[in-house]
Amino acid sequence: MSIETLITVAITLLLFCATVIPRYRRVRRAEAKAKQKFQELKVTGLNAATSVHPHIDLLKCIGCGSCASVCPEGDVISVINGKATLVHGAKCIGHGMCAEACPVGAITLVMAPPGRSANLPILSPQFETSLPGVFIVGELGGIGLIKNAITQGRTAVEEIARRPRAAAGMLDVVVVGAGPGGLGAALAAKKNGLRFILVDQGDLGGTILQYPRQKIVMTSPVEVPLYGTLKLRETSKESLLETWEEIIRKTQLQVRTYEKVVDIQRAESGFHVVTSKATYPAKQVVLALGRRGTPRKLGVPGEGLPKVAYRLIDASSYENRDLLVVGGGDSAVEAAIGLAFQRANRVTLSYRGEEFSRLKSRNAEHLKDNVARKRIKPILGSNVKEIREQTVVLNTPQGVLELKNDFVFVCVGGEMPFDFLQRVGIKFHREVIADPKPHTVTSV
Repeated sequence: MSIETLITVAITLLLFCATVIPRYRRVRRAEAKAKQKFQELKVTGLNAATSVHPHIDLLKCIGCGSCASVCPEGDVISVINGKATLVHGAKCIGHGMCAEACPVGAITLVMAPPGRSANLPILSPQFETSLPGVFIVGELGGIGLIKNAITQGRTAVEEIARRPRAAAGMLDVVVVGAGPGGLGAALAAKKNGLRFILVDQGDLGGTILQYPRQKIVMTSPVEVPLYGTLKLRETSKESLLETWEEIIRKTQLQVRTYEKVVDIQRAESGFHVVTSKATYPAKQVVLALGRRGTPRKLGVPGEGLPKVAYRLIDASSYENRDLLVVGGGDSAVEAAIGLAFQRANRVTLSYRGEEFSRLKSRNAEHLKDNVARKRIKPILGSNVKEIREQTVVLNTPQGVLELKNDFVFVCVGGEMPFDFLQRVGIKFHREVIADPKPHTVTSV
């Protein structure tokens, strides 16, 4: 072998070692980190998807990692053992960029995890339910993305605008919920000259302030009727609330706050929408309710601060923070454990009971372990007295206690919307599965 050949081989080997080996090590470190994250999330239950999420065909997947690299949420998908794996399913809200980036078509978005799709209402392409004249948009229909919810609200009302108008003395449409879907629907109704009202059971920021994450991501701009293009690539609850208020102010949209819909009664030419304050005759109704229902609140001063949330999805967004979780059930304990896994967090768990008696055995064991490691400090027999900007005040058996605090997670249950919808007469997929007769209404 000539000297020139030996030099060429040596250079090739050096280049190989300088490029391939470091990349291999980075991939292996990332995979090990993903495996550890997956195991941690299994403990808290956050590995399982709760609504829209990617389904990965492992026979097609080539493990290229393109799906993981484009995910706006960062760690929903990772490559483990050479295949794309859903690691942080609860964090996924259906951006869909992973499916677009997959070069072999191995990823599709599904509406709900296996066994839970039956809890989705049956909807037409225009988001009309099995009860003609009642539409469902946004998270309750299976899609929780801000962009999609606004678009769905607009689409539903544009369909309503194509239909004959309501008789004198009736509204064309009542929009329930002032979140993204309700905002899109109400502004579309105003743009099309419909007679409408928009009601929300909370204040203007109620829907936004219930968002269970610090970071809010939009993958692409969305057209908001009467306002223009909304461009929010990455924002916070506080910034999103300011944007919401700007849209309402600019469009002069009237929102009837603190008015909860308690019943929707069928009438001869439409519906009677019964709220906590009045009854409105309307030809059609758009429901933009949250899928997680109405969270039970504490009713204490300061609960409306942006730092308060009613569910935890993205525990990894919180590091080196003073955190309070309120509640004594599995959801509260799982949230506390998830936060305790993150770097340098100081987690306090406040529960009014004298012991955690309603926990799954797995959660009870992990809670005991985290308390022993001083990752979680439980305060039993306590109640939140007040939430302040930088602290939280608790009533405890030992007296009033004020703790340094950055964020509060209230996990004390809530009122789910499914019973209400079924009582109104809206059908869900589980009913069709139980009675497999041909149905002309298709799901979205």
